Amino acid sequence: MCSPLPFFSLLLFCATGSWAMDVTMPFMEYLDQEQLVCLKWGFDSPAGDITFQLAVNTTGWVGFGLSPNGDMKGSDIVIGGVGSSGSYFSDRYATGNSMPLEDAQQSYTLLSMRENEGQTVMTFKRPIKTCDDKDFQITAQPIKLIFAYGKTDEISYHGSRRGTKEINLLNYMPKSIPTNSSYLSATVDNIIVPSNTTYYHCKVMQFPKLNTKHHIYQIEPVIEHLDLIHHMLLYHCPPKVTEPYDKPCYMGDIGDSCFGIVASWGVGGGVYELPENVGIPIGGEKSDAFYRLEIHYNNPERKEGIKDSSGLRLHYTAKLRQHDVGIMTTGVLPGRVKYDIPPKANQFHTYGICNTAYFSKFLNPVPDLQVFAVFLHTHLAGTKVRAGHFRNERQIDFLGIDENYNFDLQQAVSLGSIKTIKQGDEIVVECTYNTTNRASVTKMGLATTNEMCLAFLFYYPVISITSCVSIPDTTGVLIDAEKIPMDKITEYEMMLKKAPQYQAIIDSNHKATLFPNGTVRDLMKTPAACQIRNTSNRFSTSWIVNLAGIILVLLWIILM
Repeated sequence: MCSPLPFFSLLLFCATGSWAMDVTMPFMEYLDQEQLVCLKWGFDSPAGDITFQLAVNTTGWVGFGLSPNGDMKGSDIVIGGVGSSGSYFSDRYATGNSMPLEDAQQSYTLLSMRENEGQTVMTFKRPIKTCDDKDFQITAQPIKLIFAYGKTDEISYHGSRRGTKEINLLNYMPKSIPTNSSYLSATVDNIIVPSNTTYYHCKVMQFPKLNTKHHIYQIEPVIEHLDLIHHMLLYHCPPKVTEPYDKPCYMGDIGDSCFGIVASWGVGGGVYELPENVGIPIGGEKSDAFYRLEIHYNNPERKEGIKDSSGLRLHYTAKLRQHDVGIMTTGVLPGRVKYDIPPKANQFHTYGICNTAYFSKFLNPVPDLQVFAVFLHTHLAGTKVRAGHFRNERQIDFLGIDENYNFDLQQAVSLGSIKTIKQGDEIVVECTYNTTNRASVTKMGLATTNEMCLAFLFYYPVISITSCVSIPDTTGVLIDAEKIPMDKITEYEMMLKKAPQYQAIIDSNHKATLFPNGTVRDLMKTPAACQIRNTSNRFSTSWIVNLAGIILVLLWIILM
C-alpha cells in the first residue's frame, strides 16, 4: 500500500467534506492528542443500533475497542482494513495482553471499508444492548475507548500507535472551541523533584492582569515527566493570600488555605474542553487574585535529580459564555482523617455525604446547580467509585459511576446530559477498595499509598461553596482495623456507614462549618441492561473478503 500522507490530511478529512456532514453520525472526537485517529458516531435511540466511523491516517490495519478500564483484558474489539484481496473485518474480545479472540457471535456489522489518500475509513454498527457476554455493554455512562493501528495489513505489534480516551457515547456533549489561542501558564519552573515516594509541590502565583472578565474554556496539561506526575490542581486563593511562593505543600503556609478548585488534571487524562455554554471566570474584579498550583509527584523508584517544569495551560477568551463554572469537592474529607481501611479485604466501602439543605446557611437564594461533568478520584487501592443523587430521601440518579476505576486513567468526564441539584438534595459518594495485597491498615491521606474518596462536580452557576464533604463519628466504633478478623470486615464497614456523619461545608474563604448527625443513604445497584439482538436487522455484505492466511499475531500491551 502507499505511504500515509502527512497528518494534516486527516484533520481536513475529519473537519470538512461529506463525511463531516453525515447527520446520522453527529458526534466526533479525536482519540489521540496528535489528531491522527478520528471517531464519529450516532444512534437513533438507546434501544437501537449505534453506528461508528473510524478514520485513521494509515493504509494498514486498524483496531477499535470498548474497555472496562483502558487495558486490553475484557475489551470488546473490532479489527479491519483493506488488504490485497479485499476488505477484512471481525468482532473480537481480549482475554489478556495477547491476540484478541474471534467472537462466536459477530455483533458488529461492517457497513463500509475504504482507503482514500493514505487513510483507512471503517464504518460499522452494533446494537447498543446485546446479551453476548463477550460484548462490552454500552450504557449512558462514560466508556473507555481504545484504539491501535499498523502501517501494513500484516497485523502485528502496534508499538506506540495505540491509546485510550474516555467518552460518554450515549450522553455526549459536543463542544465548539474558539479560535483565540491566548492562554495563561500555571507551571513550576525547573524545580528539583525530591526522591520521596510521594511529594506535593505548591506554587502560589498571580496571572498577568486581565482588566475585564474572561472565560477559560480549555485546560491543557503540560507534562514533562509522565511517569512521575499523578495529578495537578489549580486553586483560587482567598483575599488573605497576598504573597507568592514556590515550595513544598502543607507546611503551615498561608497558601494552604487556597482550596477553591479552578482546574484539575489526573494521570491518564488529556486536554479537557468545557461545554460551549460555560467558562471558568478569570480577570476583571478578580485580576489581582492569587492562585495555588499543586502538583502531586509519585516517585516509587525514588529517582534523584529530576528537574521539572510541568503544569497547566488555561486557554481563555474575551467572548463570555452564558454561565460561570464552579467545581465542588464531595466525598470523604481529604487528609488524615479517621476512616481506616483494613488489610486483606477483597472489597471494602467508604462513604462521604453532602446534604445541600445546609447551603441556605451560606447563601440566599440557593440556585439550582447544573452538573455537567465529574472527576472521580481514589488512589491505588480503589476499584470503583459511585456518586449517588438523592431527593426527598430517595435516589433519583447517579452523578457519576466508574465500575472499573483505573488509577492510571483519571480525567474529568462530561456527563452529556445536565444533572440538576436542587436545594435539599443529597449526594452520597461511595468508594470500593481492594487491599488483599496489603499487610497493614490503609489510612486516608495525601500519599499515593494512602486513600481518598472524592467526586469533583463541575457545575453552574458558581456559588461560594467549594467543598461539601464528611467523615464518620467513630466514637462508637470499637473495632481496631489493624487487628480485625476477616469475618468481621463487613461488620466494621457497616458500623462506619451507620455511624453519624460529620459534614463539613467549606466556603471560598476557606471557612469550614461542621454539621453533625448526617446519614449515609443506601445506593441502588448500578444500572445494567441486556437485550437479545434482533438478528433480522443483521445483514452480510458479500463483498467483504476474509483474508485467508493473514498473520494474526497482534501483541497488545497494557495501555498505561
